[in-house]
Amino acid sequence: MKVFINGETKEIPQEVNLTELLKYLFLPDERIAIELNKVVVRKKDWENIKINNADKIEIIHFVGGG
Repeated sequence: MKVFINGETKEIPQEVNLTELLKYLFLPDERIAIELNKVVVRKKDWENIKINNADKIEIIHFVGGG
């Protein structure tokens, strides 16, 4: 299935949720925000939200610093 992640086209397996997507992309699930089709998704909902073909996903990493 084809989706758009941070503006880039990616092929991902069918029937994955947001948590599984992070694992597939080898990304940690901490200090991350996910926007799905211009709606921010709460972390507690990641397991319940399936990704569909042509979805637009933004993954934002928060980095500490000073």
